[in-house]
Amino acid sequence: MSLKNKKPISSIFMRIFSYYVVLLILFALVLGLIFINMFDKSNTEHRGAELERVGTNAANTIRKFVLDDDVEGALSYLGVFNEIESGEIWTVSNPNAYRPMDPALESISISAVSEQKEFEDLLNAAFKGEKKLSTFFSEIHGATTISAALPIYGKLNEICGALIISEPMADVDEMKSTGAKMIFTSAIIALIVSMAISVLFTGQITKPVMKMRSVTTALQNGDYDVKTGLKRDDEIGEMAKSIDLLAQRLKANREKADNLEQMRQDFFANVSHELRTPIAVVRAYTESMVDGVVTDPEKVEQYNERILAECKSMERLVGDLLTLSKMQNPDFKIEMEPVNLVHIFDEIIRSALAISADKGIQLIMHRESSVYMILGDYDRLRQMFIVILDNAIKFSEPGKTIHLTLTSVKRKIICSIKDEGIGISEEDLPNIFDKFYKSKLRQNAKGTGLGLPIAKQIALKHGGTIDVKSKPGVGTEFIFTFDEIYEEDL
Repeated sequence: MSLKNKKPISSIFMRIFSYYVVLLILFALVLGLIFINMFDKSNTEHRGAELERVGTNAANTIRKFVLDDDVEGALSYLGVFNEIESGEIWTVSNPNAYRPMDPALESISISAVSEQKEFEDLLNAAFKGEKKLSTFFSEIHGATTISAALPIYGKLNEICGALIISEPMADVDEMKSTGAKMIFTSAIIALIVSMAISVLFTGQITKPVMKMRSVTTALQNGDYDVKTGLKRDDEIGEMAKSIDLLAQRLKANREKADNLEQMRQDFFANVSHELRTPIAVVRAYTESMVDGVVTDPEKVEQYNERILAECKSMERLVGDLLTLSKMQNPDFKIEMEPVNLVHIFDEIIRSALAISADKGIQLIMHRESSVYMILGDYDRLRQMFIVILDNAIKFSEPGKTIHLTLTSVKRKIICSIKDEGIGISEEDLPNIFDKFYKSKLRQNAKGTGLGLPIAKQIALKHGGTIDVKSKPGVGTEFIFTFDEIYEEDL
Protein backbone atom coordinates (compact mmCIF):
# COMPACT_ATOMS: atom_id res chain seq x y z
CA MET A 1 0.00 0.00 0.00
CA SER A 2 1.37 3.39 -0.92
CA LEU A 3 1.82 6.14 1.61
CA LYS A 4 -0.89 8.15 -0.08
CA ASN A 5 -3.45 5.39 0.51
CA LYS A 6 -2.57 4.88 4.15
CA LYS A 7 -5.09 6.23 6.59
CA PRO A 8 -3.58 8.67 9.09
CA ILE A 9 -3.73 7.67 12.72
CA SER A 10 -6.64 9.52 14.26
CA SER A 11 -5.83 12.25 16.73
CA ILE A 12 -8.29 10.82 19.24
CA PHE A 13 -6.53 7.46 19.01
CA MET A 14 -3.14 9.07 19.69
CA ARG A 15 -4.60 11.17 22.50
CA ILE A 16 -6.18 8.22 24.29
CA PHE A 17 -3.07 6.11 23.67
CA SER A 18 -0.79 8.88 24.99
CA TYR A 19 -2.95 9.37 28.08
CA TYR A 20 -2.84 5.65 28.75
CA VAL A 21 0.95 5.43 28.34
CA VAL A 22 1.60 8.50 30.52
CA LEU A 23 -0.76 7.16 33.17
CA LEU A 24 0.96 3.78 33.11
CA ILE A 25 4.43 5.37 33.39
CA LEU A 26 3.33 7.57 36.29
CA PHE A 27 1.74 4.57 37.97
CA ALA A 28 4.97 2.54 37.59
CA LEU A 29 7.11 5.40 38.93
CA VAL A 30 4.85 6.06 41.91
CA LEU A 31 4.56 2.35 42.66
CA GLY A 32 8.36 1.94 42.41
CA LEU A 33 9.05 4.91 44.68
CA ILE A 34 6.53 3.68 47.23
CA PHE A 35 8.01 0.19 47.14
CA ILE A 36 11.62 1.42 47.51
CA ASN A 37 10.63 3.82 50.29
CA MET A 38 8.72 1.11 52.18
CA PHE A 39 11.58 -1.34 51.67
CA ASP A 40 14.14 1.21 52.90
CA LYS A 41 12.01 2.14 55.90
CA SER A 42 11.30 -1.46 56.84
CA ASN A 43 14.89 -2.52 56.45
CA THR A 44 16.16 0.51 58.42
CA GLU A 45 13.72 -0.15 61.26
CA HIS A 46 14.70 -3.83 61.35
CA ARG A 47 18.44 -3.03 61.20
CA GLY A 48 18.04 -0.31 63.84
CA ALA A 49 16.18 -2.59 66.26
CA GLU A 50 18.74 -5.33 65.81
CA LEU A 51 21.62 -2.89 66.13
CA GLU A 52 20.14 -1.42 69.30
CA ARG A 53 19.68 -4.90 70.78
CA VAL A 54 23.25 -5.91 70.02
CA GLY A 55 24.58 -2.56 71.29
CA THR A 56 22.61 -2.89 74.53
CA ASN A 57 24.06 -6.34 75.17
CA ALA A 58 27.53 -5.09 74.39
CA ALA A 59 27.12 -2.07 76.70
CA ASN A 60 25.94 -4.31 79.55
CA THR A 61 28.89 -6.68 79.01
CA ILE A 62 31.43 -3.85 79.03
CA ARG A 63 29.80 -2.50 82.21
CA LYS A 64 30.61 -5.75 83.95
CA PHE A 65 34.25 -5.45 82.91
CA VAL A 66 34.28 -1.83 84.11
CA LEU A 67 32.80 -2.74 87.48
CA ASP A 68 35.42 -5.52 87.84
CA ASP A 69 38.22 -3.23 86.62
CA ASP A 70 39.00 -5.94 84.04
CA VAL A 71 40.54 -3.85 81.27
CA GLU A 72 42.12 -6.80 79.49
CA GLY A 73 38.85 -8.70 79.43
CA ALA A 74 37.01 -5.71 78.01
CA LEU A 75 39.61 -5.19 75.28
CA SER A 76 39.51 -8.88 74.41
CA TYR A 77 35.71 -8.78 74.20
CA LEU A 78 35.77 -5.74 71.93
CA GLY A 79 38.34 -7.34 69.65
CA VAL A 80 36.39 -10.57 69.34
CA PHE A 81 33.14 -8.61 68.76
CA ASN A 82 34.60 -6.53 65.94
CA GLU A 83 35.91 -9.65 64.27
CA ILE A 84 32.71 -11.65 64.51
CA GLU A 85 29.91 -9.09 64.14
CA SER A 86 29.27 -7.10 60.96
CA GLY A 87 29.04 -3.93 63.01
CA GLU A 88 31.91 -1.99 64.56
CA ILE A 89 31.99 -0.91 68.23
CA TRP A 90 33.65 2.20 69.60
CA THR A 91 33.92 2.98 73.29
CA VAL A 92 34.43 6.54 74.45
CA SER A 93 35.15 7.72 78.00
CA ASN A 94 32.90 10.38 79.51
CA PRO A 95 35.20 13.28 80.51
CA ASN A 96 32.47 14.82 82.63
CA ALA A 97 32.00 11.75 84.86
CA TYR A 98 33.31 11.61 88.44
CA ARG A 99 34.84 8.24 87.70
CA PRO A 100 35.27 8.14 83.88
CA MET A 101 35.95 4.90 82.07
CA ASP A 102 39.58 3.79 82.00
CA PRO A 103 41.26 5.54 79.03
CA ALA A 104 42.72 2.16 78.03
CA LEU A 105 39.20 1.05 77.08
CA GLU A 106 38.70 3.91 74.62
CA SER A 107 38.75 2.58 71.06
CA ILE A 108 38.46 6.08 69.62
CA SER A 109 39.07 9.50 71.03
CA ILE A 110 36.22 11.87 71.77
CA SER A 111 37.84 14.49 69.55
CA ALA A 112 37.84 12.11 66.56
CA VAL A 113 34.19 11.26 67.08
CA SER A 114 33.24 14.93 67.46
CA GLU A 115 34.68 15.81 64.06
CA GLN A 116 31.32 14.75 62.48
CA LYS A 117 28.19 16.34 63.85
CA GLU A 118 26.06 13.18 63.56
CA PHE A 119 28.52 11.20 65.75
CA GLU A 120 28.79 14.11 68.17
CA ASP A 121 24.98 14.19 68.55
CA LEU A 122 24.94 10.44 69.22
CA LEU A 123 27.72 10.75 71.82
CA ASN A 124 26.04 13.65 73.64
CA ALA A 125 22.77 11.72 73.80
CA ALA A 126 24.53 8.70 75.30
CA PHE A 127 26.33 10.86 77.94
CA LYS A 128 22.83 12.07 78.94
CA GLY A 129 21.68 8.52 79.47
CA GLU A 130 19.69 8.26 76.22
CA LYS A 131 19.72 5.63 73.50
CA LYS A 132 19.86 7.18 70.07
CA LEU A 133 19.76 5.68 66.58
CA SER A 134 20.66 7.50 63.34
CA THR A 135 21.36 6.74 59.68
CA PHE A 136 23.81 8.98 57.82
CA PHE A 137 26.90 9.07 55.66
CA SER A 138 29.93 8.37 57.86
CA GLU A 139 33.06 10.28 56.84
CA ILE A 140 35.13 7.87 58.95
CA HIS A 141 33.76 4.78 57.17
CA GLY A 142 33.32 6.52 53.82
CA ALA A 143 29.85 4.99 53.41
CA THR A 144 26.29 5.25 54.64
CA THR A 145 25.96 3.66 58.04
CA ILE A 146 23.34 3.09 60.67
CA SER A 147 24.71 3.93 64.09
CA ALA A 148 23.44 3.64 67.66
CA ALA A 149 24.83 5.26 70.81
CA LEU A 150 24.21 3.78 74.27
CA PRO A 151 25.42 4.85 77.72
CA ILE A 152 27.90 2.68 79.71
CA TYR A 153 27.18 2.73 83.41
CA GLY A 154 30.01 2.39 85.88
CA LYS A 155 30.23 2.35 89.64
CA LEU A 156 27.45 4.03 91.54
CA ASN A 157 25.44 3.78 88.34
CA GLU A 158 27.29 6.73 86.88
CA ILE A 159 27.57 7.16 83.09
CA CYS A 160 31.28 6.66 82.71
CA GLY A 161 31.36 6.33 78.98
CA ALA A 162 29.44 5.62 75.82
CA LEU A 163 29.27 2.85 73.26
CA ILE A 164 28.80 3.62 69.59
CA ILE A 165 27.97 0.71 67.31
CA SER A 166 27.89 1.30 63.53
CA GLU A 167 26.95 -0.96 60.67
CA PRO A 168 27.45 -0.11 56.97
CA MET A 169 24.35 0.05 54.76
CA ALA A 170 26.12 -0.91 51.52
CA ASP A 171 24.16 -4.16 51.21
CA VAL A 172 20.92 -2.24 51.72
CA ASP A 173 21.87 0.28 49.04
CA GLU A 174 22.74 -2.59 46.73
CA MET A 175 19.42 -4.26 47.44
CA LYS A 176 17.63 -0.96 46.78
CA SER A 177 19.51 -0.56 43.50
CA THR A 178 18.71 -4.14 42.51
CA GLY A 179 15.04 -3.64 43.45
CA ALA A 180 14.86 -0.41 41.46
CA LYS A 181 16.33 -2.17 38.43
CA MET A 182 13.83 -4.99 38.78
CA ILE A 183 10.97 -2.52 39.08
CA PHE A 184 12.24 -0.54 36.10
CA THR A 185 12.61 -3.70 34.01
CA SER A 186 9.17 -4.95 35.04
CA ALA A 187 7.68 -1.55 34.27
CA ILE A 188 9.18 -1.58 30.76
CA ILE A 189 7.86 -5.10 30.11
CA ALA A 190 4.46 -4.16 31.53
CA LEU A 191 4.49 -0.98 29.46
CA ILE A 192 5.18 -2.88 26.24
CA VAL A 193 2.48 -5.45 26.98
CA SER A 194 0.04 -2.78 28.09
CA MET A 195 0.73 -0.68 25.00
CA ALA A 196 -0.19 -3.63 22.81
CA ILE A 197 -3.37 -4.19 24.81
CA SER A 198 -4.16 -0.47 24.83
CA VAL A 199 -3.95 -0.40 21.03
CA LEU A 200 -6.71 -3.00 20.91
CA PHE A 201 -8.84 -1.30 23.56
CA THR A 202 -8.31 2.17 22.10
CA GLY A 203 -9.32 0.84 18.71
CA GLN A 204 -12.61 -0.33 20.22
CA ILE A 205 -13.34 3.32 21.02
CA THR A 206 -11.76 5.16 18.12
CA LYS A 207 -13.06 2.94 15.30
CA PRO A 208 -16.75 3.62 16.02
CA VAL A 209 -15.94 7.29 16.63
CA MET A 210 -14.22 7.50 13.25
CA LYS A 211 -17.20 5.69 11.70
CA MET A 212 -19.59 8.23 13.21
CA ARG A 213 -17.33 11.02 12.02
CA SER A 214 -17.47 9.74 8.44
CA VAL A 215 -21.27 9.44 8.68
CA THR A 216 -21.65 13.01 9.99
CA THR A 217 -19.37 14.24 7.20
CA ALA A 218 -21.58 12.45 4.67
CA LEU A 219 -24.66 14.04 6.28
CA GLN A 220 -22.99 17.42 6.03
CA ASN A 221 -22.44 16.79 2.32
CA GLY A 222 -26.11 15.94 1.82
CA ASP A 223 -25.91 12.13 1.77
CA TYR A 224 -28.76 11.13 4.08
CA ASP A 225 -28.78 7.42 3.19
CA VAL A 226 -25.68 6.64 5.27
CA LYS A 227 -25.90 4.67 8.52
CA THR A 228 -23.34 3.96 11.22
CA GLY A 229 -24.33 0.31 11.48
CA LEU A 230 -23.10 0.24 15.10
CA LYS A 231 -24.95 -2.00 17.55
CA ARG A 232 -23.57 -1.40 21.05
CA ASP A 233 -25.15 -1.24 24.49
CA ASP A 234 -23.15 1.72 25.75
CA GLU A 235 -22.82 5.50 25.34
CA ILE A 236 -21.19 5.11 21.93
CA GLY A 237 -24.08 2.90 20.82
CA GLU A 238 -26.56 5.53 22.02
CA MET A 239 -24.67 8.21 20.10
CA ALA A 240 -24.66 6.03 16.98
CA LYS A 241 -28.43 5.51 17.32
CA SER A 242 -28.89 9.28 17.63
CA ILE A 243 -26.84 9.87 14.48
CA ASP A 244 -28.82 7.24 12.56
CA LEU A 245 -32.07 8.81 13.77
CA LEU A 246 -30.75 12.22 12.75
CA ALA A 247 -29.90 10.88 9.28
CA GLN A 248 -33.40 9.43 9.01
CA ARG A 249 -35.02 12.71 10.03
CA LEU A 250 -32.78 14.73 7.75
CA LYS A 251 -33.74 12.45 4.90
CA ALA A 252 -37.42 12.86 5.74
CA ASN A 253 -37.01 16.63 5.97
CA ARG A 254 -35.16 16.65 2.67
CA GLU A 255 -37.97 14.71 1.01
CA LYS A 256 -40.49 17.04 2.61
CA ALA A 257 -38.55 20.06 1.38
CA ASP A 258 -38.39 18.56 -2.11
CA ASN A 259 -42.12 17.94 -2.02
CA LEU A 260 -42.77 21.48 -0.83
CA GLU A 261 -40.56 22.84 -3.58
CA GLN A 262 -42.41 20.73 -6.12
CA MET A 263 -45.71 21.91 -4.68
CA ARG A 264 -44.51 25.50 -4.91
CA GLN A 265 -43.53 25.05 -8.52
CA ASP A 266 -46.82 23.31 -9.26
CA PHE A 267 -48.66 26.09 -7.46
CA PHE A 268 -47.09 28.83 -9.57
CA ALA A 269 -47.60 26.76 -12.71
CA ASN A 270 -51.26 26.28 -11.85
CA VAL A 271 -51.75 29.95 -10.98
CA SER A 272 -50.10 30.94 -14.25
CA HIS A 273 -52.27 28.51 -16.14
CA GLU A 274 -55.48 29.66 -14.43
CA LEU A 275 -54.71 33.33 -15.04
CA ARG A 276 -53.41 32.96 -18.59
CA THR A 277 -56.81 32.14 -20.15
CA PRO A 278 -58.88 34.99 -18.63
CA ILE A 279 -56.07 37.48 -19.25
CA ALA A 280 -55.80 36.34 -22.86
CA VAL A 281 -59.58 36.66 -23.28
CA VAL A 282 -59.63 40.14 -21.71
CA ARG A 283 -56.74 41.26 -23.87
CA ALA A 284 -58.25 39.87 -27.07
CA TYR A 285 -61.62 41.51 -26.46
CA THR A 286 -60.02 44.78 -25.40
CA GLU A 287 -57.73 44.90 -28.44
CA SER A 288 -60.67 44.20 -30.73
CA MET A 289 -62.52 47.21 -29.35
CA VAL A 290 -59.47 49.49 -29.18
CA ASP A 291 -58.41 48.66 -32.75
CA GLY A 292 -61.94 49.41 -33.97
CA VAL A 293 -62.51 45.85 -35.16
CA VAL A 294 -65.72 45.70 -33.15
CA THR A 295 -67.87 48.80 -33.33
CA ASP A 296 -71.41 47.43 -33.21
CA PRO A 297 -72.92 48.61 -29.89
CA GLU A 298 -74.52 45.22 -29.23
CA LYS A 299 -71.21 43.47 -29.84
CA VAL A 300 -69.34 45.98 -27.68
CA GLU A 301 -71.79 45.34 -24.85
CA GLN A 302 -71.28 41.56 -25.18
CA TYR A 303 -67.51 42.05 -25.12
CA ASN A 304 -67.75 44.25 -22.02
CA GLU A 305 -69.91 41.67 -20.27
CA ARG A 306 -67.39 38.95 -21.14
CA ILE A 307 -64.49 41.09 -19.90
CA LEU A 308 -66.39 41.78 -16.68
CA ALA A 309 -67.06 38.04 -16.22
CA GLU A 310 -63.38 37.18 -16.72
CA CYS A 311 -62.37 39.92 -14.28
CA LYS A 312 -64.78 38.52 -11.69
CA SER A 313 -63.31 35.06 -12.31
CA MET A 314 -59.78 36.37 -11.73
CA GLU A 315 -60.96 38.27 -8.66
CA ARG A 316 -62.50 35.10 -7.28
CA LEU A 317 -59.31 33.15 -8.02
CA VAL A 318 -57.09 35.73 -6.30
CA GLY A 319 -59.49 35.85 -3.34
CA ASP A 320 -59.42 32.07 -3.01
CA LEU A 321 -55.62 32.08 -3.24
CA LEU A 322 -55.36 34.65 -0.47
CA THR A 323 -57.81 32.74 1.71
CA LEU A 324 -55.96 29.44 1.18
CA SER A 325 -52.61 31.11 1.86
CA LYS A 326 -53.94 32.45 5.16
CA MET A 327 -55.40 29.09 6.15
CA GLN A 328 -52.12 27.26 5.44
CA ASN A 329 -50.02 29.74 7.41
CA PRO A 330 -49.18 28.13 10.81
CA ASP A 331 -49.17 31.56 12.45
CA PHE A 332 -52.67 32.43 11.26
CA LYS A 333 -55.10 32.32 14.17
CA ILE A 334 -58.87 32.16 13.87
CA GLU A 335 -60.91 34.21 16.29
CA MET A 336 -62.87 31.61 18.25
CA GLU A 337 -66.24 32.17 19.86
CA PRO A 338 -69.22 29.96 20.70
CA VAL A 339 -71.11 29.16 17.49
CA ASN A 340 -74.40 27.28 17.06
CA LEU A 341 -74.06 25.17 13.91
CA VAL A 342 -77.85 25.11 13.55
CA HIS A 343 -77.81 28.84 12.71
CA ILE A 344 -75.09 28.30 10.09
CA PHE A 345 -76.96 25.43 8.45
CA ASP A 346 -80.21 27.41 8.40
CA GLU A 347 -78.41 30.31 6.71
CA ILE A 348 -76.62 28.22 4.05
CA ILE A 349 -79.90 26.47 3.25
CA ARG A 350 -81.63 29.83 2.73
CA SER A 351 -78.75 30.99 0.53
CA ALA A 352 -78.86 27.85 -1.59
CA LEU A 353 -82.67 27.58 -1.96
CA ALA A 354 -82.81 29.72 -5.09
CA ILE A 355 -80.20 27.64 -6.95
CA SER A 356 -81.58 24.31 -5.73
CA ALA A 357 -85.14 25.33 -6.65
CA ASP A 358 -84.07 26.15 -10.21
CA LYS A 359 -82.75 22.58 -10.56
CA GLY A 360 -85.65 21.02 -8.69
CA ILE A 361 -83.32 19.76 -5.94
CA GLN A 362 -84.76 19.37 -2.46
CA LEU A 363 -82.74 20.28 0.66
CA ILE A 364 -83.66 18.34 3.82
CA MET A 365 -82.28 19.13 7.28
CA HIS A 366 -81.98 16.38 9.92
CA ARG A 367 -81.29 17.29 13.56
CA GLU A 368 -82.54 16.25 16.99
CA SER A 369 -81.71 19.48 18.83
CA SER A 370 -81.80 23.21 18.20
CA VAL A 371 -78.34 23.72 19.73
CA TYR A 372 -75.05 22.23 18.53
CA MET A 373 -72.33 24.44 19.96
CA ILE A 374 -68.63 24.57 19.02
CA LEU A 375 -65.87 27.15 19.31
CA GLY A 376 -65.20 28.69 15.91
CA ASP A 377 -65.38 31.53 13.40
CA TYR A 378 -68.95 31.90 12.13
CA ASP A 379 -68.02 33.34 8.73
CA ARG A 380 -65.27 30.78 8.06
CA LEU A 381 -67.52 27.87 9.00
CA ARG A 382 -70.29 29.26 6.81
CA GLN A 383 -67.80 29.58 3.92
CA MET A 384 -66.69 25.95 4.42
CA PHE A 385 -70.21 24.49 4.41
CA ILE A 386 -71.30 26.65 1.43
CA VAL A 387 -68.41 25.21 -0.63
CA ILE A 388 -69.64 21.67 0.07
CA LEU A 389 -73.33 22.49 -0.43
CA ASP A 390 -72.66 24.35 -3.71
CA ASN A 391 -70.74 21.34 -5.02
CA ALA A 392 -73.55 19.01 -3.93
CA ILE A 393 -76.07 21.08 -5.91
CA LYS A 394 -73.73 21.48 -8.85
CA PHE A 395 -73.09 17.73 -9.21
CA SER A 396 -76.69 16.61 -8.58
CA GLU A 397 -79.18 15.96 -11.33
CA PRO A 398 -82.62 17.70 -11.24
CA GLY A 399 -85.14 16.10 -8.91
CA LYS A 400 -82.58 14.73 -6.49
CA THR A 401 -82.36 15.33 -2.72
CA ILE A 402 -79.55 16.66 -0.55
CA HIS A 403 -79.52 15.65 3.15
CA LEU A 404 -77.93 17.92 5.78
CA THR A 405 -77.48 16.24 9.17
CA LEU A 406 -76.33 17.39 12.62
CA THR A 407 -75.77 14.82 15.39
CA SER A 408 -73.90 14.68 18.69
CA VAL A 409 -71.98 11.58 19.80
CA LYS A 410 -69.69 11.47 22.87
CA ARG A 411 -69.07 15.22 22.96
CA LYS A 412 -68.36 15.24 19.23
CA ILE A 413 -70.59 17.04 16.75
CA ILE A 414 -70.88 15.28 13.38
CA CYS A 415 -71.99 17.35 10.40
CA SER A 416 -72.95 15.58 7.19
CA ILE A 417 -73.87 16.89 3.71
CA LYS A 418 -74.95 14.01 1.53
CA ASP A 419 -76.12 14.27 -2.07
CA GLU A 420 -77.53 11.85 -4.63
CA GLY A 421 -75.31 13.17 -7.40
CA ILE A 422 -72.93 11.65 -9.92
CA GLY A 423 -70.33 10.79 -7.24
CA ILE A 424 -66.54 10.90 -7.38
CA SER A 425 -64.46 8.25 -9.12
CA GLU A 426 -61.91 6.21 -7.16
CA GLU A 427 -59.20 7.79 -9.31
CA ASP A 428 -60.18 11.34 -8.37
CA LEU A 429 -61.13 10.77 -4.71
CA PRO A 430 -57.58 10.87 -3.19
CA ASN A 431 -56.81 14.16 -4.97
CA ILE A 432 -59.93 16.27 -4.40
CA PHE A 433 -58.29 18.34 -1.63
CA ASP A 434 -55.22 19.20 -3.73
CA LYS A 435 -54.90 22.80 -4.91
CA PHE A 436 -56.14 23.42 -8.47
CA TYR A 437 -57.20 19.79 -8.84
CA LYS A 438 -60.32 19.57 -11.01
CA SER A 439 -61.95 16.53 -12.52
CA LYS A 440 -62.71 16.51 -16.22
CA LEU A 441 -66.45 16.78 -15.63
CA ARG A 442 -68.21 19.64 -17.38
CA GLN A 443 -69.50 20.93 -14.02
CA ASN A 444 -65.89 21.83 -13.10
CA ALA A 445 -65.23 23.92 -16.18
CA LYS A 446 -65.64 27.23 -14.37
CA GLY A 447 -64.20 26.15 -10.99
CA THR A 448 -60.84 27.28 -9.62
CA GLY A 449 -59.95 24.00 -7.94
CA LEU A 450 -59.46 25.81 -4.59
CA GLY A 451 -62.83 25.37 -2.89
CA LEU A 452 -62.22 21.97 -1.30
CA PRO A 453 -58.63 22.79 -0.19
CA ILE A 454 -60.00 25.92 1.52
CA ALA A 455 -62.78 23.91 3.16
CA LYS A 456 -60.27 21.38 4.49
CA GLN A 457 -57.98 24.08 5.91
CA ILE A 458 -60.91 25.75 7.67
CA ALA A 459 -61.86 22.42 9.25
CA LEU A 460 -58.28 21.84 10.41
CA LYS A 461 -58.02 25.35 11.85
CA HIS A 462 -61.06 24.52 13.98
CA GLY A 463 -59.46 21.33 15.26
CA GLY A 464 -61.89 19.26 13.21
CA THR A 465 -61.68 16.56 10.58
CA ILE A 466 -63.22 16.12 7.15
CA ASP A 467 -63.91 12.76 5.53
CA VAL A 468 -65.44 11.86 2.20
CA LYS A 469 -67.47 8.86 1.13
CA SER A 470 -68.48 8.58 -2.51
CA LYS A 471 -69.68 6.08 -5.05
CA PRO A 472 -70.08 6.95 -8.73
CA GLY A 473 -73.74 7.09 -9.75
CA VAL A 474 -74.94 6.92 -6.13
CA GLY A 475 -73.74 10.12 -4.47
CA THR A 476 -71.17 11.75 -2.20
CA GLU A 477 -71.15 12.45 1.53
CA PHE A 478 -68.84 14.95 3.28
CA ILE A 479 -68.56 14.33 7.03
CA PHE A 480 -67.16 16.93 9.47
CA THR A 481 -66.31 16.23 13.13
CA PHE A 482 -65.81 18.94 15.79
CA ASP A 483 -65.48 19.08 19.58
CA GLU A 484 -68.79 19.99 21.22
CA ILE A 485 -68.96 22.55 24.01
CA TYR A 486 -71.63 22.94 26.71
CA GLU A 487 -72.69 25.87 28.80
CA GLU A 488 -70.46 24.79 31.67
CA ASP A 489 -67.46 24.93 29.32
CA LEU A 490 -68.05 28.61 28.55
